[in-house]
Amino acid sequence: MNPNFFLAAKSLHIIFVVAWFAGLFYFPRLLIYQEEARRAPEAARAILIQRFQLMSRRLWYIITWPAGVLSTLFALWMLHINPNYLQQPWMHLKLLLVLLLFAYHGILHWLFLQQQKERYPMSTGRLRLFNEVATLLLFAIVFTVVYKDTSAWYYGLAGLLLLAALLMLGVKLYAARRRSKGERT
Repeated sequence: MNPNFFLAAKSLHIIFVVAWFAGLFYFPRLLIYQEEARRAPEAARAILIQRFQLMSRRLWYIITWPAGVLSTLFALWMLHINPNYLQQPWMHLKLLLVLLLFAYHGILHWLFLQQQKERYPMSTGRLRLFNEVATLLLFAIVFTVVYKDTSAWYYGLAGLLLLAALLMLGVKLYAARRRSKGERT
């Protein structure tokens, strides 16, 4: 088979992964903004909630879902072209991490459906922490694909745990700063 087909599939896969993660990074922010809009003055509340619901719907159905589906299709195309990848340990780890990413996407979809009905199952603080899951998965997936060597995974795991701790610390410091300014978290 022409190697350009594989490179085309790989390029398109990377492009749609970038778009998918853009949606996964921004979407929880919209959920947070909508949750915060519930505490806005009465005159602005309905307008803000309606606007955030529209923005969420557009981001979710026009960018995030299509990019997730297309990145998956191009990944499957790459595996069809080069099935030897499925015999490599790093690919097994990557596929496990991608399954976790799909689970994260599924939970975000459930949160999206809840907030479209103006139900708010998570506080803004929990949403801020939950938002960092995509960051951790992105780091883990990229480092797995780039390093491929299983001996480097121990360093990767240590780095991932350090990153998780730093992200959680950042979210906690942000919440403390907002509280000190009298804002709601």
